[in-house]
Amino acid sequence: MSNLENEINRRRTFAIISHPDAGKTTLTEKFLLYGGAINLAGSVKGKATARHAVSDWMEIEKERGISVTSSVLQFEYDGYCVNILDTPGHQDFSEDTYRTLMAADSAVMVIDASKGVEAQTRKLFKVCGMRGIPIFTFINKLDRDANDTLDLLDEIENELGIRTCPVNLPIGSGKNFKGVYVRENKTIVTFSDTLKGTKEGETTVIDYNDKDKVLETIGQDLYDKLEEDIEFMDTVSETFDLEKVRAGKLTPVFFGSALTNFGVEIFLENFLKMATTPLPRIADGEPIDPVSNDFSAFVFKIQANMNKAHRDRLAFMRICSGHFDATKEVKHVQGNKNMRLLQPQQLMADDRKILTEAYAGDIIGVFDPGIFSIGDTVCATNMKVQYAGIPTFAPEHFARVRQVDTMKRKQFVKGINQIAQEGAIQIFQEIASGMEEIIVGVVGVLQFEVLKYRLENEYNVDIRLEPLPYEYIRWIVNKDEIDVAKLTGTSDMKKIQDLKGNPLLLFVNEWSVGMTLDRNKDLKLSEFGNML
Repeated sequence: MSNLENEINRRRTFAIISHPDAGKTTLTEKFLLYGGAINLAGSVKGKATARHAVSDWMEIEKERGISVTSSVLQFEYDGYCVNILDTPGHQDFSEDTYRTLMAADSAVMVIDASKGVEAQTRKLFKVCGMRGIPIFTFINKLDRDANDTLDLLDEIENELGIRTCPVNLPIGSGKNFKGVYVRENKTIVTFSDTLKGTKEGETTVIDYNDKDKVLETIGQDLYDKLEEDIEFMDTVSETFDLEKVRAGKLTPVFFGSALTNFGVEIFLENFLKMATTPLPRIADGEPIDPVSNDFSAFVFKIQANMNKAHRDRLAFMRICSGHFDATKEVKHVQGNKNMRLLQPQQLMADDRKILTEAYAGDIIGVFDPGIFSIGDTVCATNMKVQYAGIPTFAPEHFARVRQVDTMKRKQFVKGINQIAQEGAIQIFQEIASGMEEIIVGVVGVLQFEVLKYRLENEYNVDIRLEPLPYEYIRWIVNKDEIDVAKLTGTSDMKKIQDLKGNPLLLFVNEWSVGMTLDRNKDLKLSEFGNML
């Protein structure tokens, strides 16, 4: 096996998804502990003076104790090179998560054992299903009182429409949580509580056939319940099938507690063996093999001002094929020019390490002087390849934005444009009006708060947001075939345009969309924007 093939095959690139507060960021940190990437885990919800989660780098994240933007983290573990994409759980930032999933080869779904499948989990799972990527489930927070094991598995199957295969089963929950039963080798792994923020903790492995030892460890009641669960699982549950897992049709399920490290390393070890090597990506309708092709990558995220001292802008790229050599020129396909990627970096949230090379499966950040857009392709100069774009999602909330100090127009325009290019917000203007009237559209209302915060803290611009009543936006598919000015709409319709001059329609009521289509027979509308 060539060095290139070996380097690519040892990579695992996955996104962590969950409903808010399921413990996703805590689980991410425990992975980093096991990989030796950090020595002390942060407290996600600590006081202002406490450590913050490694993956939460934006000031507003530290203040609010939530993740509002995806983080990229890389570490080595047991011969594997692991790339984690930690995503925001909050639904108001789901668009960032959707884009991040485009860069992942598999997903780890974290579920709160006391709450089961929640609204945001359903939404994110649907996106994974659309892409057919493998999903691994970690049922978390067994250190608290949890729902019945079989009920949790049933809920995943019924709510998400994917078969489950529990790799291990929990023994008790809350104060009675004793550990897990590993189905493959019929052993019980018990855990001692760990020191705060460390990975040290004693594990004891007991042969399940040693009934006396098992009873002494977990007690009669938990033994009886475990016996019942094992018998049911052995009879009813799906047999483990790696092909089905990798096709996204079967999810291996693990139980544990990220906070106290119960089951985290068991999960990590199994996941790395089961997860795929970097998968081919589609370009021009054809799959591009990661090993047999030269360097190619696509931009899935842009983030301004990660480093306050430099006020820079990073483009995050998923390498899809080959070997990246920082000394060589690459082709920016959309810009149709050759260039060097500036300051290529491996990231650990906002910590950076300049790198000279990387491989398919890796995520790199490069300095963006304002030339990249989400969805852009870069590749070796001798290649002809263009990856499929990333769709924009329809905003559901709109507001008119006005700056408080009109003398800061330049900073305002720069700031709002840069944040829009990251894909967190979409900006529009009323047709026939100048840039004085800017309308912002967001998927979730918390994005307005982030926008206001970032303009103030990163660009020194105060804004006023005036909420608008519109809830439905439609792109005009056949804009070149109709006269937008002469469209006959409804009283609650507003004509706007995006920054590229594409016309769009806003509506207060959903029924107005149908009525407008009825009144303009040649009009074609779409809920999704063009590829970014």
